[in-house]
Amino acid sequence: MDKKHVVIVGAGPGGLASAMILAHRGFKVTVFEKASQVGGRNAPIQWGGFTWDTGPTFLMMSFVLKELFEETERSVEDYLQFERLDPLYRLTFPEVEINLPADRAKLKDEIAEKFSRSDAAIDRFFSREAKRFERLFPCLQKPYSSLLTLPYGKLLRALPHISFPRSIMDNLSQYFDQEALRLCFTFQSKYLGMSPWTCPALFTMIPYIEHAYGIYHVTGGLNQISLAMAKVLEEQGVELHTDTPVAKLITDGRTVTGVKLEDGTSVHADDVVINADFCYAMSNLVEPGLLKKHTEEKLRKKRLTCSTFMMYLAVDTVYDAPHHNIVFADDYRSNLEDIFDRKVLSEDISFYVQNACVTDPSLAPAGASTIYVLLPVPNNQSQIDWAEHKEAVREKVLDSLAKRAGMTDIRQHIKHEKIITPAEWEQDYNVYEAAEFSLSPCFSQLLYFRPRNKFEELRHCYLVGGGTHPGSGLPTIYESARISSNLLCKSYGIAYREPSPLPGKQVITAAETRR
Repeated sequence: MDKKHVVIVGAGPGGLASAMILAHRGFKVTVFEKASQVGGRNAPIQWGGFTWDTGPTFLMMSFVLKELFEETERSVEDYLQFERLDPLYRLTFPEVEINLPADRAKLKDEIAEKFSRSDAAIDRFFSREAKRFERLFPCLQKPYSSLLTLPYGKLLRALPHISFPRSIMDNLSQYFDQEALRLCFTFQSKYLGMSPWTCPALFTMIPYIEHAYGIYHVTGGLNQISLAMAKVLEEQGVELHTDTPVAKLITDGRTVTGVKLEDGTSVHADDVVINADFCYAMSNLVEPGLLKKHTEEKLRKKRLTCSTFMMYLAVDTVYDAPHHNIVFADDYRSNLEDIFDRKVLSEDISFYVQNACVTDPSLAPAGASTIYVLLPVPNNQSQIDWAEHKEAVREKVLDSLAKRAGMTDIRQHIKHEKIITPAEWEQDYNVYEAAEFSLSPCFSQLLYFRPRNKFEELRHCYLVGGGTHPGSGLPTIYESARISSNLLCKSYGIAYREPSPLPGKQVITAAETRR
């Protein structure tokens, strides 16, 4: 039998992962990427010996990445070097600063010192959230193609742990009575582009996952993961075309039969996997009038995540700060209401700073550093004019780095900088409304209610990435690739291995980094 041909639109993490799996299972795979390098928002940014990650800087649930390489009978440790971080990150509040150790006993000591809380609250938190993760993770590994194929048994066991309709902050109140302490376990909603006051309570399990399975740095930056995947594709003989934008899907009725490139070339395929931003793809790659459930009018009514204002700074000094740093606004809730509800620029900002060279000196010349700053801001539904506000926001961030992050002389040490505003996320990276984390993972857009991995509106069309099930973030994007690949194989009767259960998961072998 001739090999089935799969075309993958986009060489982001989901597209690359899909290509690896499908090529190993015997498909002819062709990948088209509009940029000059692979990775999408997981690509490197480079200048003069400095390297930054464009987007993701946290690698958690490392067992998912490990299993992805094992799907192709490879070991990820043969391609990449990893360091497991300790402390996990530093949290800076107006009145207190806390480094969260990876070790559970040290974490208890730190919280007892800073918040005068007993071990019992922490033990209760980890015990209950471990059970939540144990029940919910199998649900994230399964597809939700139709009501007939739902994993009802797993969903029934997970139902008590979904905690509908509570939020993360609601849920944490059962453990901690101090708001600042609750906030120590809420900033992870940033990974989802949501406020902890509205983010579903089930995501309270994320800080448990970080402590139980670790947070990792990849030598050279997390961008090296996508470059390693591209190397695997080269070994597999996959056709990977960069600088080759796809203009639209070719359809016969409601069946996808290939893609048309921007240069006018038509490429036939038995199946197409879309790794482009979901709302962008539906708005731009699909023939107008073809969709019913995901029309442009209906997409505009979807709940979207926030955007980000990014600064990548090359500095000629080394700062004494942890690898990951989160700085909270004086009035954090009001800051988030500005972003998500009022959709205005906040005077009182919260932000994340990565000081990666403290772990990985290879990212900058000797005696220098890369500083990465992520400022959550409203998405482009706000209609903020970024050409007008860019410089003022830059100045506010630099002031805050000096006052709140211990980088008092940052301005005099900057040798180069790159800024990405929501305007660039939408124009240059094709992120719909600059919603950096795609569709909001609110209760009405989760699991069965999220766009399906086997796309429900078009035949022979599959979705991967943050806009489909199970959601945004590197591990879940990799899981989306595995789910979609398994569904595609199932359609042709090709055998595949079911994901292993949670108790058997093995984290990546890595060195420990301690400061």
